[in-house]
Amino acid sequence: RCSEALRQPRGMTRGRRRVRSMATLVSVAYSARRGAALSLGLPRAVRMRRSGGTWPCRARFATTTTTTTEAATPTASSEELPTRYEFKAFEESLYAWWEASGFFEPREDGSEETAFTIPMPPPNVTGRLHLGHAIFVALQDILTRFHRMRGRPTLWLPGTDHAGIATQLLVERAVESEGSSRLELGREAFLERVWAWKEENGGAITSQMRRLGASADWSRERFTLEPTMSKAVSEAFARLHEAGLVYRGSRIVNWSPVLQTAVSDLEVDTVERVGKLYYFKYPLEGGGHLPVATTRPETILGDAAVCVSPDDERYAHLIGRTAVVPMVGREIPVIADEYVDPEFGTGVLKITPGHDPNDYAIGERHDLPVYTVMNPDATIVDEYEAYAGLDRFECRDRLWADLEQSELALEVQERPQRVPVSQRGGEVVEPLVSTQWFVNTTNMAARAAQAVRDGEIRFVPNRFEKEWYNWLDNIQPWCVSRQLWWGHRVPAWYAPDGAVFVARDAEEARRKATEAGLDPSVPLEQDEDVLDTWFSSGLWPFATLGWPDADAADLAKFYPATLLETGYDILFFWVARMVMLGLEFTDRVPFDTIYMHGLIRDAEGEKMSKTKGNVIDPLELIDTYGADALRYTLVTGVTPGQDLPLSIERVEQSRNFANKLWNVGRFVAYKLRETPPEPRGADFEPISAEELAALPLPERWIVSKAHATAEAVAASLDDYDVGDAGRRVYEFLWDELADWYVEISKTRTDGPAARQAATVLDYAFDVAVRVVHPFMPHVTEYLWQRVAKRDDGPPALMVAAFPASRQGPPLAVDHDAVAAFDLWRDLVKALRNLRAEYNAQPKSRMALTVVCADALADDLRREAPSLALLAKVDVDRFTVVDAAEPSDDLARLIVADRVEAYVPYADLQAGKDVAKEILRLEKQLAKLDKDLDGLQARLANPGFADKAPPDVVQAAKATLAEKQAQKQSLLDTIADLRSTEPAP
Repeated sequence: RCSEALRQPRGMTRGRRRVRSMATLVSVAYSARRGAALSLGLPRAVRMRRSGGTWPCRARFATTTTTTTEAATPTASSEELPTRYEFKAFEESLYAWWEASGFFEPREDGSEETAFTIPMPPPNVTGRLHLGHAIFVALQDILTRFHRMRGRPTLWLPGTDHAGIATQLLVERAVESEGSSRLELGREAFLERVWAWKEENGGAITSQMRRLGASADWSRERFTLEPTMSKAVSEAFARLHEAGLVYRGSRIVNWSPVLQTAVSDLEVDTVERVGKLYYFKYPLEGGGHLPVATTRPETILGDAAVCVSPDDERYAHLIGRTAVVPMVGREIPVIADEYVDPEFGTGVLKITPGHDPNDYAIGERHDLPVYTVMNPDATIVDEYEAYAGLDRFECRDRLWADLEQSELALEVQERPQRVPVSQRGGEVVEPLVSTQWFVNTTNMAARAAQAVRDGEIRFVPNRFEKEWYNWLDNIQPWCVSRQLWWGHRVPAWYAPDGAVFVARDAEEARRKATEAGLDPSVPLEQDEDVLDTWFSSGLWPFATLGWPDADAADLAKFYPATLLETGYDILFFWVARMVMLGLEFTDRVPFDTIYMHGLIRDAEGEKMSKTKGNVIDPLELIDTYGADALRYTLVTGVTPGQDLPLSIERVEQSRNFANKLWNVGRFVAYKLRETPPEPRGADFEPISAEELAALPLPERWIVSKAHATAEAVAASLDDYDVGDAGRRVYEFLWDELADWYVEISKTRTDGPAARQAATVLDYAFDVAVRVVHPFMPHVTEYLWQRVAKRDDGPPALMVAAFPASRQGPPLAVDHDAVAAFDLWRDLVKALRNLRAEYNAQPKSRMALTVVCADALADDLRREAPSLALLAKVDVDRFTVVDAAEPSDDLARLIVADRVEAYVPYADLQAGKDVAKEILRLEKQLAKLDKDLDGLQARLANPGFADKAPPDVVQAAKATLAEKQAQKQSLLDTIADLRSTEPAP
């Protein structure tokens, strides 16, 4: 039924289309099977007519846009919300509806709004969702949903990386398990196997991202080896070569003996192991020796010098002498270099430029020869006959034994060492001088550094700027070739005489060869190597939008991107290269802001690893607690760039937050069925200042709090402070709406007050689900559809308006009402605490006298029913006065400035307990002292006293005087109580 809609998008190969089409069918069919979930009042687009019906939805990868107005119209439902929050009943089915309805695509409404664009860091096509993926999905989706609700054309561009080494190694192992090998199959047959694997398994990671609610525009999903990306890669390589920035030469690289390819630093893990440090005598020509230590005796065969510090007086007289390489007999110089630390080891280093990056740098400074000791498989080369063909570790043992026999060995010490290990092959990586393709990035790096210095790009947090400058200012040539088959083949062709023709394709290479005088009949062979995966990923922000086609519509609309969000561990391997290549090829920075998130660690702050057994599977967390709970956990309590400790308890707390939201939704739905609210606008029509002023105090307070929360959340998300925004939505929903206004609304039972409360409750809940939606999209969408959606409003919450608009006036806030209600809340809290301290019976009622100013008095009298409900006050014995005298029969509460309360001890069902009263008043005194300290410090600060408006300073002084008077009154009361205590 979906086949007609599953059309092939631009530039998609048949195989790629087939994989993605099947993914869509699986997603939609899965949703259809969830009949119970889909019948819970969800929009019609997630339903399928059982007899001959069709899907009224837009397919994920259709090239044409179809309207979803009718399909997205929600169905009315008179059913009550289920008692329990069961996320499994709607999360996946809701997601299928969103995607099928085309809500993830940028809105093309002709507005002048600037686009908000995030390029998704492409996960490896071999990948399975882990917490590193989960945190970037959560953060990026929150920002995407927020800006989409703010009305901006929003593009979160997804895709996957071909993952050269990981994918090839995975398929190689499968081939070897069948008794064959990559080499036996040959390049073409092996690549067919890899493509077949990719078609069958390559969509797993993106399907798992969908489980988290990722609202990326999957219709634009890209793959780094698709034809359009391959074209961009060849274009980029050719342009760099034409500019003299790409060259083929020999340099030291990380070499994987198992994979037999150069690997990047990111593909090398440094592990702690117990190793050996070998001390031996380095003979000097003419007699004597130098003491040297090494962890790799096998590299002695490739030594080109012995090096000491120029400041080391012990060896100064030996500089310029000649040493003799043990077991080889090669004469090498004794040199001096600042790199050597006289305090480390013996103060003497053997220099092997062919097998150590630091030695290679020293060799370049001193023009030393490079001796290659090992073959690509890490066996010893034939030149050293006594060790030829031995594995490097076998050679280590044999050579050390020979040194012992020659009486050159001194001692061996066991000590911990940091060993570079291939992330994919698992073997120790060998530094090796190899002929590779390199990119000279010196000038590009300078431009990338300057872009940050000039403010074209900003870091969140900005502490990463220092590392950025340090790496770019000391950048080395970039090795971009890999000895693999799976990847972008280097676009260079060779003539039999060794001439090289770098071109965009074979046709251009032939044309260049002909122009160079080569006969057209002479064959050209393309380079066997492929390009580093990071080379194609470095083009991601603009190649995915149509580059090198300068007229591509998406490139014009969505480039540069607004934000690049990623982990700090790939700042240099990916982020820096995107900036360098973006500036080189588009002359523009690829994004305005770089947001660096930290790593997820276990509850104790330890790095997660399989060996430690502390790895947490995000898919299991989703199955147990729901996607919304995991998302919220990953982004709250987090500071940009800082690692985040994750515990199951925190996920449970987030699930409890979703459950609280669910229960509030159930209550609101019940109240609105009981008392329909006043109708408002189709989408979000804010309550104006005039409307706000006409409401009772609690309603003015909750609306003001809703508005203030929406504005604060918008400001925080605009500034990428996701953690602060998450904290604010929690406080509003739980601490203010659920704990206070929901309870107060229960006292509005009759007449106009009931409808007014229902209207405010409906409005506050609508604001709540809108501001929570970016964080918890599934539960908020479900509740909004069932409780808050207007019949003529937008089809989904995710495309509804965020309460705080980008261009409209700020939402109305009655600050006086907020302050007054906060006093009222403080009164309730004080009364509750008093009852708890005296263990008053739960159902007992108490008389209450409140001393306060006239302005608050009227509101207190009006809210007597609320005081009765929340603080067990007897409304018939509740009075508000402007003055009262303390009495031994009354417990005294100092609530706030000029607000006191008195409760009869008899109503607490207890006599006056002097010791308990003193303790209670001392607690109030401690709080008052803290307030006084803050006020006094504020007034003593010249920055406030001299620069704040005079009325603000005067108000602070008046508050200080009032609190000092309260303190004296408390001290007097405590002194009176102490005088009545019996002598010990």
